[in-house]
Amino acid sequence: MPQRIRFTASRAPAAIEALAALTSAYGQADVRQAEVIVALGGDGFMLQTLHSTKGRDLPVYGMNCGTIGFLMNAYAADDLPARLAAAEEAVIHPLSMQAINTKGKQTEALAINEVSLLRQGPQAAKLRISIDGRERMPELVCDGALVATPAGSTAYNYSAHGPILPIGADVLALTAIAAFRPRRWRGALLPMSGVVRFDVLDPEKRPVMADADSRSSVRDVASVEIRSERSVRHRLLFDPGHGLEERLIGEQFV
Repeated sequence: MPQRIRFTASRAPAAIEALAALTSAYGQADVRQAEVIVALGGDGFMLQTLHSTKGRDLPVYGMNCGTIGFLMNAYAADDLPARLAAAEEAVIHPLSMQAINTKGKQTEALAINEVSLLRQGPQAAKLRISIDGRERMPELVCDGALVATPAGSTAYNYSAHGPILPIGADVLALTAIAAFRPRRWRGALLPMSGVVRFDVLDPEKRPVMADADSRSSVRDVASVEIRSERSVRHRLLFDPGHGLEERLIGEQFV
């Protein structure tokens, strides 16, 4: 029996054109009855789709109509039901961010790739880092720092010279962005169960913002706690031999 497919597309002209072609060929299932979502666009749109379908436990199969497409499959209109049936599934869990600003307001958000802290002004940020309630670094002077999931380790984390993590690794990457003191400190690997806390030192003089997947930003933060949210899962589908595990390995040999 053919799967009930719900197609979604970014605003890119190529994605809109693909949406018209695919819905004409395979129909468009009602979102409440869909068995699988096919997302047409790039990695940014894939993240948007995963966030918007949180809690529905629907597999998402991406087809690249954007630029990089690390989380996407190659675009092809032919034999889509067969590709979906043969696809391999990867399950990922997001990060939970709890940020408190200098006025005491708390903001919560989820991040599939990373939670990042970035300086707001011309002066470097000063951060204190604690893991599971234990202070590990009394002062990190930097442009910022981030915590990345394995799925997000090839995104901003990799650009900041952080490690690429295998999708099955039970670890998170804590990566510094342009560390000044300690000089050239690039970060650490942490257990997935760990709770990371950043306290902003001198937030009035050196303001810092927190960001979850470039979607939820909080300015003038005083502290941020980050942990893996195991109660939420996202199901990604990939063509056989081109799954997320293979992509993460292959990216290290480019």
